[in-house]
Amino acid sequence: MLDKGKKDKLIKKHRTHETDTGSPQVQVAILTEEVKELTKHLKTHRKDFSSRRGLVKKVAERRRLLKYLERENEKAYAELIEALGLKK
Repeated sequence: MLDKGKKDKLIKKHRTHETDTGSPQVQVAILTEEVKELTKHLKTHRKDFSSRRGLVKKVAERRRLLKYLERENEKAYAELIEALGLKK
């Protein structure tokens, strides 16, 4: 789980306006960081199936948000993919 400082940095970097905390861009950035942390955890704890389930749920949620963003704002989608280093 992300600590508050890391989450605040992600929000500041990916927000669309000054008080933005829940736009798809911010949510995808937070989910991406959580996926990275869970992946790192699962490399050492291979049999932690509850964490594996959480990882799969986060990846699915991120994919849904990215599809929504691509459909609604293709330019923002392309910028976010570039910034986070995700595959299209």
